[in-house]
Amino acid sequence: MAKLLSRRTFIIGGIGTLAYLYWQYKAIAIKHYSIPILNLPKEFDGFTILHLSDLHSKEYGKKQRDLLQLMREIDFDIIALTGDFVDKRNPQKEPLISLINGIGDKPTFFVPGNHEWGTGFSVKEELEDLGVEVLDNKGYKFAKGNSQIWILGVDDPYLGRDDLEGAMREVQDDSPKVLLAHAPNIFGRAIEKNIDLTLVGHTHGGQVRLPFIGAIVAPGQGLFPEYDYGLYTTGLSSMIINGGIGESVLPIRVNHRPEIVVIKLVKKA
Repeated sequence: MAKLLSRRTFIIGGIGTLAYLYWQYKAIAIKHYSIPILNLPKEFDGFTILHLSDLHSKEYGKKQRDLLQLMREIDFDIIALTGDFVDKRNPQKEPLISLINGIGDKPTFFVPGNHEWGTGFSVKEELEDLGVEVLDNKGYKFAKGNSQIWILGVDDPYLGRDDLEGAMREVQDDSPKVLLAHAPNIFGRAIEKNIDLTLVGHTHGGQVRLPFIGAIVAPGQGLFPEYDYGLYTTGLSSMIINGGIGESVLPIRVNHRPEIVVIKLVKKA
């Protein structure tokens, strides 16, 4: 009887563990941030950015039906996509193209990651044809009424392809600046350039996170990385690291679900 109970406990425990791991892999979380911005024009008080990163050719239902359904339940103004949407080991463009087609007419901004360059960034023209603003070392003036913010984007910092000075050449005034990049090693330079908010991905939050410790490892940072996930603030500059909507190398997540990040800009007193 004891052996039977032990075997049954083992089987139930195994099934429970597999169910938990599958839930962690597929159940999308929605993470909200409110970021105070100095000199934010009143027209942009409450301006909301939906941030996605690191899809890695992952699918959420036919033509991304499940992911798009979640996005439609969120009120936002623009979408920021910060790289590694096409996986170099599984270079399918369709998961990204289905996502873009399902977004509709929301202004969408894209910066490439190391995996896009692993496939020669061959999806760039398709994105531009679909109306996506590809900000590979470029700036974009987003206007509302007589006010604006600057949306800047750099090519992948992880591969050393970024040119923040080039992206900032189009900045004509001291309006707030939001920087899109793939990897967090851009943050030091963003602080020097007085960037108000930097949005990145790349780390996946480690995919496996230990309680009270965080990520065990992150690409380019090694064990127990300094910048692994979440909000970092230095002076008037903030950076948000998105934990990613897909996975790299191994399709596994522990204590860290795939996520949609929603950022609301608010006027700093």
